[in-house]
Amino acid sequence: MKARGAFIDFILKKWLAIASGVGFTLTSLYIGHVPKYSTQEIEVLFILFTLFVAVKGLHQSGLISKAARAIEKGTVVPLKLVVTTFFLSMLVTNDIALIIMVPLTLSINIRRKDLLVILEALAANAGSALTPIGNPQNLFLYWFYQLHPLAFIETIAPFSLTFLVILIAASLLIKAKSGLRRDPATQEVNNKAYIYSGLLFVVLLTVFHVLPVWAALLVVFFALLFDRKSLGVDYSLLLSFFFFFGLAENMKMLLAPEISRSGHVFLFSALLSQFISNVPAALLFAKFTNNWSALLWGTNAGGFGSLFGSLANLIAYKVYLAHEGTENAARFTLKFIILGYAAFFISMGLYFSLH
Repeated sequence: MKARGAFIDFILKKWLAIASGVGFTLTSLYIGHVPKYSTQEIEVLFILFTLFVAVKGLHQSGLISKAARAIEKGTVVPLKLVVTTFFLSMLVTNDIALIIMVPLTLSINIRRKDLLVILEALAANAGSALTPIGNPQNLFLYWFYQLHPLAFIETIAPFSLTFLVILIAASLLIKAKSGLRRDPATQEVNNKAYIYSGLLFVVLLTVFHVLPVWAALLVVFFALLFDRKSLGVDYSLLLSFFFFFGLAENMKMLLAPEISRSGHVFLFSALLSQFISNVPAALLFAKFTNNWSALLWGTNAGGFGSLFGSLANLIAYKVYLAHEGTENAARFTLKFIILGYAAFFISMGLYFSLH
């Protein structure tokens, strides 16, 4: 029974890599073609890897946790938690922001933790949409279409800022209890925090084409020499990217007609994200269209809705249930889906009203 449980847990954690690997293999066998990887795609994988390493090193240094705990002081704690998640996700990705903020939220003596965690998941998806490094699909689209940073931000800003206003209003309705329960073990900030801050800045400069891609090797060299624990990143997600690059190439050969209408690109990518998540949806549709703005909106809107719309949703969901137990799992799941799809339909209405 223990081995069976471990196997099921492995499948649940690695389902995206497994599904993408199976799809890659089956489509390659069907068309008798081994996908070729462009230099651009290899660069995206490398930058993602160095970004993961730099952020993990920064997290382990204690700096992010210390900054996050500072928001416990004072009033309007729910507002500070949600807004911090929104802005933190812009720099360290939506997944990392939730890994930091959800456990912190669950350690605070506050009402309606379930709703607050759901708002944080929405905030992470909305905030991460605003920058090229906020989530994996944004980095891919930014790099794949060779976009200018300002053009990228201006295109998606109405999406992120609209939800920032909605989330601020919603978080103000959640009232905090008096007294905070602190974790007795407070992580100290070590000197590596400053080094990883500099290394993260180097990665950001490579993303924005200020430095050449190879400059990000500094992150790898430092981790290998001084901090190998930071190399323990989510390799299954990187492997999923590798498989989906090839799968998208195979699908392009199978489904040759190009999707040209912006409404179709937005709608189909948003809907597909509900089933396979927005990262693979972005990789797949990029092979079919040059309409990057519709695809950017579609995949970020697709992060809302189902638990599978974004990996960030699954992180928030699993962390909450692991902490609070399963007695309210059904109720929490229902709330998560209802609020998620409310945000999904708001984003769809917003897109079609602007475009």
